[in-house]
Amino acid sequence: MKKVILFAAVGAFALSMTSCTKDYTCTCEAFGVTSSVDYNGLDKSEAETLEASCTANGICTWSEQ
Repeated sequence: MKKVILFAAVGAFALSMTSCTKDYTCTCEAFGVTSSVDYNGLDKSEAETLEASCTANGICTWSEQ
């Protein structure tokens, strides 16, 4: 019984440590040509960093899939 409780506690801890990840797309349009790059499984800090680089030039947009 102690092993079951320990296993359940470890499982609950592992699940609580996983972060929510989301998928995003950076879409750029220049001279009538559109190009998109998909970013999958990003956590919040990764998404914020990539969003800043995506939108820095002013011709690209950042969106959540």
